[in-house]
This record gives sequence, C-alpha cells and structure tokens, in this order.
Amino acid sequence: LPAAVLLKDTKLMDVKLGQLGSWLAMRDFTPGGIMGAMQRGYNRYYNKYINVRKGGLGGISMVLAGYVVLSYMWSYSHVKHDRRRKYH
Repeated sequence: LPAAVLLKDTKLMDVKLGQLGSWLAMRDFTPGGIMGAMQRGYNRYYNKYINVRKGGLGGISMVLAGYVVLSYMWSYSHVKHDRRRKYH
C-alpha cells in the first residue's frame, strides 16, 4: 500500500476535483513562492528536454511554438482590424 501523501505535497494532476479549492488554498502565492514555482518548472523543462545526452529538436521547437502563440495573442487586437472583410 502506498504511504498517505499530504494534500500539500500532492501534484496538481493527482488532486481530485473536490480537493481543488483546499489544494489551491495551501499554495504559496507570494512573489517568492511564484518565482520558486517558475524556477522549478524551468529546471524540470531544462533537465527533461535541453540538458540530455542525446537531444533532439523537441525542446527547442516547444519554446518556439510557445513564442509564436504568445506573440499572436499579444498582437491579436491589431491583427483583427487588419483582416480582409467583404463589407466594411
């Protein structure tokens, strides 16, 4: 039998829908906590896709795809006015 894991130490993917509110209440939303979470995420991404013995284009292409999506979202308000329309 697996040992009981505290709700605070549970990953987001393992949290049940009914526990989501209490799990979010236990998170650290201070600037230091948010920066720590971003640093942990970056370290996990870097070690999984970039810092590997025999790498491929997967990690770099995900970063580029994310950049393309974000830049389109940021410029969407300008792009939507430049669409060709049949009636003005």
